[in-house]
Amino acid sequence: MKIMRLGKIGSEQPAVLVTDGDGSPQYFSLLPLTAEIDGDFLAGGGMDQVRDALAAGALPILDGAEAMRVGSPVARPGSVVGIGMNYAAHAAESGSAPPEIPVVFLKPSNTVAGPFDPTPVPPRSGKFDWEVELGIVIGREASYLAGTAEAAACIAGYVTANDLSEREYQLPGEAGQWTKGKSLPGSTPLGPWLVPAADTDGGTLQLRSWVNGEPRQGSSTAELIFDAATLVHHCSQYMRLEPGDVILTGTPEGVALSGRFPYLRPGDVVEVEVEGLGRQRQELFRAAP
Repeated sequence: MKIMRLGKIGSEQPAVLVTDGDGSPQYFSLLPLTAEIDGDFLAGGGMDQVRDALAAGALPILDGAEAMRVGSPVARPGSVVGIGMNYAAHAAESGSAPPEIPVVFLKPSNTVAGPFDPTPVPPRSGKFDWEVELGIVIGREASYLAGTAEAAACIAGYVTANDLSEREYQLPGEAGQWTKGKSLPGSTPLGPWLVPAADTDGGTLQLRSWVNGEPRQGSSTAELIFDAATLVHHCSQYMRLEPGDVILTGTPEGVALSGRFPYLRPGDVVEVEVEGLGRQRQELFRAAP
């Protein structure tokens, strides 16, 4: 079961993608259940409602779905929480020791974009970078959770994410300037779909990325220093996570910051994929001043 939002920007409609017996994709409208994939839907048992409606054959086929633009599978989150250096090899290529506690930062929710939307490179950017990541979607309020079991119950599902970053804005200066390098328009593509936590093991998924068709990253969420439940528990001690919020769990080695690859330029094509959660593709263009 893959939850999606399809349509033009600002006019997306909720849908679910399933595979029939011969492997053919089938798209069904979720409008009989909800007008939006948001916190209210997730907190109100929306995933179970979709599953029950599919089993009952109560959802209409969404004609023309394959030709529609794919939006972020969750409507604009209240918070997008980033986790830094959560793979030991990426910490090493960044010149840092693996962290002993999660490194947490925030991204503006207006950075969220569809998985195939063109991505603007800032007018003065010279060190634009890619980061394939597992994204956690929160399904119920999480605040001062007692432990990781309670935290795991707050996870609605998982998405593919690309945490596009401008390193020249992010790193120079005292203590770095992470907010500046992580807040750029269109820099958080999510999707193409949201897979319920009950349908996948977020701790064993392969992650890969490509630039202009050439492989860059290749790793597994099994290599995360802090797993999904640990991150939800940790963040809940410092902020209130609400349904619909997204946590980006960090990226593995193989980014341009390593010095092994050139930074992105306008005209480049970036692709990122998390096993079972779908593959993204962004064409880069230079934003006008």
